[in-house]
This record gives sequence, structure tokens and C-alpha cells, in this order.
Amino acid sequence: MTFRVPNASQFVLTNATVAVDLIAGARLDDEHYGLSSCDIFVADGRIQAIAPPGTLPFEAPRVDMAGGLALPRFVDGHTHLDKGHILHRAPNPDGTFLGARTTVAADREARWTADDVRARMDFALRCAYAHGTAAIRTHVDSLGKQTAISWPVLAAIREEWKGRIELQAAALCPTELAVDDEPQFRSIVATVARHGGSIGGLTFLGDRPGEKLDRALDAMCRAADANGLGLDFHVDESASPDALTLEPIARAVIRNRFKGPVIAGHCCSLALLADADRRRVIDLVGEAGIAVVSLPLVNLYLQDRDAGRTPRWRGVAPLHELAEAGVTVLVASDNTRDPFYAYGDLDFLEVIREATRILHLDHSARSWMQLMGPAAAAAMGFATPGRISVGGPADMVLVGARNLWELCARPWSDRVVLAGGVAVPRTLPDYRELDGV
Repeated sequence: MTFRVPNASQFVLTNATVAVDLIAGARLDDEHYGLSSCDIFVADGRIQAIAPPGTLPFEAPRVDMAGGLALPRFVDGHTHLDKGHILHRAPNPDGTFLGARTTVAADREARWTADDVRARMDFALRCAYAHGTAAIRTHVDSLGKQTAISWPVLAAIREEWKGRIELQAAALCPTELAVDDEPQFRSIVATVARHGGSIGGLTFLGDRPGEKLDRALDAMCRAADANGLGLDFHVDESASPDALTLEPIARAVIRNRFKGPVIAGHCCSLALLADADRRRVIDLVGEAGIAVVSLPLVNLYLQDRDAGRTPRWRGVAPLHELAEAGVTVLVASDNTRDPFYAYGDLDFLEVIREATRILHLDHSARSWMQLMGPAAAAAMGFATPGRISVGGPADMVLVGARNLWELCARPWSDRVVLAGGVAVPRTLPDYRELDGV
């Protein structure tokens, strides 16, 4: 069903279904699988009250949700806005991770001007906004000339999108750059600090971890600590038995007594370790306070790809085991229509739907609703997005689905997205806009 939200300063959503884990400032009973029925009063762009159905006395236009879900606008904690939407000009030759790296490097060197990066970032954000996303962290390729090109563009785009999408960024470069090219690394850190980002690093590029990696990680921890920045790594995105860098990252965080936020993305090979080794690494990750973000769509697409052979594994991090150990876990979109992933549209509801299937988040004793936003918001320090909060902005995604099974069964392209209580235009930008770039 399609909901018609009035263009009014106040209204009540009646008979809505909400996830108890995604509500703040209201007391609701957990009625069934973590869901509860309620009415939501919106006035002047903010949520003024949340209460059991039929208990709100306000005289205002009413929208009968008929049991449909009211979700918070989404928080997408790991994307690549600077890479997005180059597939039409830079297709992956064989669908592999190495093919993607090589193709992106060539395209970046030849075409990533400020105008090019800006056009593709803005296109991606318009997609995310129409689908219901409120906050995004993007990784920004930060090597050579590209650092000075992309970060000022990111800063300008962040300002243009203020009030619609909160935007964070993390630098992306090989971790060993911190010791191989210290002047360039210092320049990257200064750029990140100037723009309020995070220091990022790509670990495991084919070499088994050793003393050099430890020195690089120590340098990154010191730089982040000195500048009050967080760390955000791309970790072990491989099935190689040498992809073992998550443990050194955790040990470096502990060794350097680093207290800032640390996120480790991908962590694919962790799922392939022997049980005892995996438990040891997970315990260290928990001790270090590292959050782990799995990218199920892209990891499923890239990992274990071999021409003419059916893949044998899913490529995703062991989120169940991590969560059981108390580690903060997230899922996110990652790449969009580029050599690393030919598909996607920064539709976080698609990510949740597919993560539920790929990672077996259903039939679980654990509630995974925190993945909708609160977990990522907390890990990245976003203050407002991720919850439906009394007193907070009326930022919601309304769908006809009445439970998680219905939510994951369809794309819900007729969803209504509210930003400050006002329905967001849902028309997506046409790919033809990008023909010129």
C-alpha cells in the first residue's frame, strides 16, 4: 500500500509498527519479534510523541499505517562515492578483485578530475537520499595527486548536502604508505585532519603480515591520536591464507593504547580460520574495541570468483560470532556501479534485505535491527540519525511491510521517505546524466 502523508505542519501516523530497538524516548512493549504497534505524532518537523495506538489526544490529520513499518532513515557506514558510477567507462575485465583494482587505478589516473568526482558523488547522494539514507561514510582514494583533488570536492559536497545527508569521509591508501612514504602520509593526515575525516588504510595486498605492517600500524595509531582522528581500515578482503592482518591491527590498537574509534571493514578471511584461531582474533578485536563492518553484496560478488567455477563460500565476515563476543558489527553498501561491484544504488534497504539472506540474520536469537542505523551511528559518532526519537527530527522510512519477512520479500519501491516530516521526492536520477563523464 502507498501512504499519503499530508503536507501539513503536524500529523499523526496511526497503527504503525516499529522495531523497539530503533525507538528512543518512548516506552513500548515488545509485542512480537522485537516489534511493537504505536502512533507517532509529528509537529514542526519533529517527533513530539510516540505512544500505544489510540492513546494520543492530538487533533491533527491522521495517516493510517495499517500495521506498516516506520523505520528510521538509514545510516550507511562504508561506501565509495568517489569510485561510484564509472562502470560504463571502466568495466572490470574479469570480475575479480585484482581486475577491479587495476581498472580503477587506470581510470583514476586518467579521469578523476574535480568535476568528474563531484558529478558522480552528487549522483550517488541523490540516489541514497531518495531511497531513505540520512548519513553516509565514504572512503576517499588518497594517493598522489588525488588527495588534493577529491578532499576539497568532498568538503564542498558535504556542505551542499547539509540538512539532507550527513557525510563523513575516511582516507583510503595502502597502510604501508605510513612507512614507505612518510612525507606523503603526513600530507594525507594533514588533509584528513583539516576536513575532519578518519585515517584509513588498506591491509593485505598479497604479503603475509610482518614487522613492516606493525610499524605502519603504530604510525597510523600515533597520527590518529595526535590529531584526534579515528581509524577505518579495509581488512583481509581475500580468501588467501596469508590474509591475517586483523589480528595485528587489534594488537596495534591495544599496544598503542589508542582510544579513538576504530572500524575494520570486510574481514573476509576471518570466516575461513580454524575455530580456535578465529576465537582468538575475535577476542582481541573485542579487547581493542574495534567495530567490524561486513559488505555482503560486494564480498559475495568478488570473493571466490574463478571463471567457469561455482563459488564455494560467501565471502562475508562471521558476524554472528563477532556479535556474540560483544563486538559492534555493521553492514553497509560498499561500492556502487564500479569495477568492484557492477550493481547497487546505495539503497540501504536492499543491503538489509540481502544481508538477512546471505548472513542468515533470520532465525536468530539475536535482534539484528540495530544494523538499520543505531550500530553504525554509534560507531561513527553520528549524533542524530539511526533512531526514531521523541524530540528528534521526523526522519523516517515508511513501508507497507508489517514485519521483517514482508520487509525482506520485496524492494518496497513505493516506500515514503520523510525528512523533517516532509516527503522526499522519490524520483531517481537517470543514468544518462552520467554519459558526459
